[in-house]
Amino acid sequence: MRKRIFGLENEYGIVFTPEGRKTLPVEKAIRFLFEKLITTEHFLNVFLENGARFYQDTGCHPEYATPECASPRDLVLYDRAGERILEDLQAYAEGKVREDGVAGTLSIFKNNTDFVGNSYGCHENYLVDRDVDFYYLAEQLIPFLVTRQIYTGAGKVFQTQDGVHYCISQRAQHIYQKISGTTTNDRSIINTRDEPHADREKYRRLHVIVGDSNMSEYTNFLKVGTAAVVLQMIEDNFIKKDLTMRNPVKSIKDISYDVTCKKRIRLDNGKEYSPIEIQREYLDLAQDYQERYGVDDQLKDVIQKWAYVLGKLEDDPNKLDREIDWVIKRHMIEEYLDRRGMRWTNPRVYMMDLQFHDIRRDKGLFYLLERTGRAERILNDEEIEHAKEHPPSDTRAKLRGDFIKLARKNNIQYDLDWSNIRLGNLLNVRVICNNPFETDTEKVTELVRTIQKTNLRKTSLSKLVIQS
Repeated sequence: MRKRIFGLENEYGIVFTPEGRKTLPVEKAIRFLFEKLITTEHFLNVFLENGARFYQDTGCHPEYATPECASPRDLVLYDRAGERILEDLQAYAEGKVREDGVAGTLSIFKNNTDFVGNSYGCHENYLVDRDVDFYYLAEQLIPFLVTRQIYTGAGKVFQTQDGVHYCISQRAQHIYQKISGTTTNDRSIINTRDEPHADREKYRRLHVIVGDSNMSEYTNFLKVGTAAVVLQMIEDNFIKKDLTMRNPVKSIKDISYDVTCKKRIRLDNGKEYSPIEIQREYLDLAQDYQERYGVDDQLKDVIQKWAYVLGKLEDDPNKLDREIDWVIKRHMIEEYLDRRGMRWTNPRVYMMDLQFHDIRRDKGLFYLLERTGRAERILNDEEIEHAKEHPPSDTRAKLRGDFIKLARKNNIQYDLDWSNIRLGNLLNVRVICNNPFETDTEKVTELVRTIQKTNLRKTSLSKLVIQS
């Protein structure tokens, strides 16, 4: 597929720290987050004007799902816009907490684990060609996903019986299967969920749940961009090498524990490769594919960054302390400990690990580094602010976002999901859009005009369905 739809779902950790004896249940804190977004929709499940979805997921985690995006860069942009939206809601919720007579701080973290060992996810979604056999696709993709953590991991300080370990990935320790249908128990590298929210005859949704939530724009761009390149090669039957791992679940954990990225992983054919070498195999194929068939400018940039990062990892991973999350975080902690003569066992290490993921730009340690020029960027603040309220212009999200604006402006009752819009007093007027690349909003605009003219908001209608 030359045109593809991308999506990211991030579950956020939320903590309330009281300043006195009186505290606030997390469930109530989350309700305060959503209170500002109250519409005619379900209270804890809201579609936003930028086309994204914000809802409460399992385990009392606020979750932001980006709108449909047509490029890796747009996906990073709308993922970052989600952080800014949540930051605004956090400030509002803290004000409501104070009105409720509770003193304390509400903190929201873009990470994947809490202090007691629970894990919550970052789920990647890729629209793929239905003609490609799912299990063939998965087998080709798994060695790539197992090893890409060396440049996509968010980093994590783990306390074990052997002492304190710094691991490359937060999610790797919580993966137990190659492929499964669950996202909460027996988590897998690839999930079998297949809800394309599009024409099922043409498309499948690839649901990847093995990745970490990323703070670095550079890391996030590389994560989804390299996956896009590999998927395109698989769909074109370009990958002929067999990189099947003997035990991918064990391998993903072993790689995460090795910050040198040199540990050898055994393949089914008996050969052993380091994760860098396996990534090199995919990169070499990508460079050959680009030369033979060509790719768009964004994927060219991805391939160039991919080569740069692997070169630095081979030389010295510490040289990526401006680009890659796990390296940025480790370097920050090491600098702090060296200045104060402390060890990794100091309790402050765990607090720094967590604070790195705080989404508040005035409190989060990653944002401190970014603000002082110590983290590479691919976006600018102006486009992020714009993306908070405006959907992508080249996907179905434009139709949804523009409709929400019109409906709210005209006080029209509505309900919707990714592929359907229902409106009118009885929600009996329905717009169906199974084409995720659809951007023509004139049908919806005309429908709203019709409703205004005939006052359908207040009268009973016969069932009306509009196919888009």
